[in-house]
Amino acid sequence: MTAKPRLGRGLDALISGDDCPTTPDTPRIAIDRIRQNPHQPRKAFDEDDLARLSASIREHGVLQPLVVRADGDGYQLIAGERRLRAAQRAGLDDVPVHVVDFNDQQVFEAALVENVQRSDLNAIEKAQGFKDYLERFGLKQEHLAERLGLDRTTISNLLGLLNLCPQVQDWVRVGQLTQGHAKVLKGIPEPDRQVALARETIAKNLSVHALEHMAKQQREEAAAAGGGDAGAKAAIEKTAHVQAIEDELRQKLATRVQIKLKAKDKGQVVIAFDTNDDFERIVDTFRKAA
Repeated sequence: MTAKPRLGRGLDALISGDDCPTTPDTPRIAIDRIRQNPHQPRKAFDEDDLARLSASIREHGVLQPLVVRADGDGYQLIAGERRLRAAQRAGLDDVPVHVVDFNDQQVFEAALVENVQRSDLNAIEKAQGFKDYLERFGLKQEHLAERLGLDRTTISNLLGLLNLCPQVQDWVRVGQLTQGHAKVLKGIPEPDRQVALARETIAKNLSVHALEHMAKQQREEAAAAGGGDAGAKAAIEKTAHVQAIEDELRQKLATRVQIKLKAKDKGQVVIAFDTNDDFERIVDTFRKAA
């Protein structure tokens, strides 16, 4: 299938509201004649945001028309779902609209443009929207990038987030993890370790940089434990007693602690810190215990 030209200024203006404000001549349609857009990437809407918009609509009306297309005996919403929901809450009977003649592919693209380029859609919803579009219309990532005016690597990186563990995807979806966190976690192939790092990131409110440092350190520790040089001796297995001490130190210091055994009576205690504040807190704990 040949990709169509990139969505032009006309649609951008309709969606953003530029040059297209509501006027006395703008047609109005009864709200109960407008059907939801099944291609809407956004699945969750902020309740406080809707409440504020609804209050504004009660006072000032809908300042930017919704974009719809004819659909049987009614209309299908293309862009403006937040305004439609807020208008319903405000008790309006009808809303201003721009009626356009879009095919299914253009409707899907318009929904992506509105939510990806105009709104703060979370990374997982963006990725799922891209995936659904590519599968539905049998296009390649390059075609979608051209249609939306995005870099292909942006689309590829987002689609890669759908390989995250479902639980990690949920945390990104609800905003407990950022897209930056998700990109770091995507590089961790072990599901259990991915979830554990994500949970620790949320619990400690770690920055993306701190998570990167933690993931890198864990990779290095795993490589060291795996043998390093060909002639290195196998790592000494930890006894239950050593593991219990390791757990106790983790709890008391509230950070990662690893006891590395190199021989029967030799080894290292490695205490990790991610920020200067972490370092000062750990040092202060030792000073108080001395």
